Parts: sequence; structure tokens; C-alpha cells
Amino acid sequence: MSVANLNEQGLAHMRAGEYEEALRCFSEAVNEHPDDPAGYINIGTVLAAAGEEEKALECFRQALMLDERAAAAYYGIGTVHYRREQFAQAKDMFERALALGLNDADTHFMLGMSLCRLEMPRLALPYLQRAAELNEEDAEALFQLGLCLAALDYVDEAKRYFEKTLERNPRHADAYYNLGVIYAYKDDLAAARDLFAAALDANPDHVLAGYGKKLMEKRLAP
Repeated sequence: MSVANLNEQGLAHMRAGEYEEALRCFSEAVNEHPDDPAGYINIGTVLAAAGEEEKALECFRQALMLDERAAAAYYGIGTVHYRREQFAQAKDMFERALALGLNDADTHFMLGMSLCRLEMPRLALPYLQRAAELNEEDAEALFQLGLCLAALDYVDEAKRYFEKTLERNPRHADAYYNLGVIYAYKDDLAAARDLFAAALDANPDHVLAGYGKKLMEKRLAP
């Protein structure tokens, strides 16, 4: 089987959560072409998804030893740093990946998220906007863009993106909750109450929505 076919099969197994089969395919690809950084990047991606972060980092670094311009390796290292809440290091890796041409929605999204976690929403905004542009069906990208806009006090723009989130995912409890906060801010208490109730319907354990609903009911009581 060709290396391309092995990589395709490995990616299919990875998308299905079949990590052992994915590793088998990618390892065969590396054995066939040990000088190809893509094989190591693929193995690292599987290992990271399986929680084997140190082994994943070793693979990404091996890929960079073969090709220091392997953008996907920097992205992979960035995802490990992000999971470890090492957001400054994650930001640096995602910036390198972008600079080397990995201009996809995921890279923009993760760089934006890293900047948000570093409490830099103004710097995060253009990356989250680009992520949403590149993948208009990604409810989480739309939601995070809404949160970023809200953090910058662009309330009406944030409202629009929370609504777009719900168009893509009608069970997104946090989108209902944040819309409820906006309507409460605008003094539309009945709408806020209903949105908090919708958040609870989507997630009965949503503590903030429960508190918000009770507060709106109290304020609406005669």
C-alpha cells in the first residue's frame, strides 16, 4: 500500500476515534518513508488526542528536525501547550504555524483562543473572526467570537454571533445563557428569563442559567 493510502486510512481511523489502527497506519507510513515529516506529525496528532502528550511532543519535534518549516508540527505543539494551559507558549506556536502558511480555520481559532485566555481579546478578535469566516458552520467558533465581542463591549455584535451559534447548534446552552445576559442588560427581563430557561433545557446543570432564571422571575414578580 502506498504511503498516501496509509495516511488516508490513518486519518479515517483517527476521525473515527480508532487510535490504535490510526497509529498502525501512520507507523507503517513512517517505516516506508522515514524522512517524511508528515508521518511523524500524524503520529503526534494521534498520540496527543489519546492523551500521550510527551510522546506526541517527541514526534512533532522529530518532524521539525526533518523540516524546520513543517507548520503542522508547530500547530501540534501548540495544541499540547494549550491543553496544559500554557497559553503564551501555545500562542507562539500557533503564530509560527500561521507564518509558515497554515492558514486554516483551526489555526486561526486556536491562536484567537490562546490570546483570549491571555486576556487579550482585542488581539484575539481578528483571528476568531477569520476562523468564523473560514468555517461558517462551526458553532463553537461563532460562539467564541461572540464571547470575544462581548468582552470588548460590542454587545449587539456579540448578540448576533450567539444567535448564529444557535442556528448551527440549537442545544448550545452557553449561547442561550449569554443571550439571556444581553437581554437582561437591555432590561428585557421576560426574554432573558426565557433564554435562561432554554439554557437549562439544553443543560439542566447550568448553574449560572439557573441563578439567572430565578433572578429574572423575582424581578418580574408583581
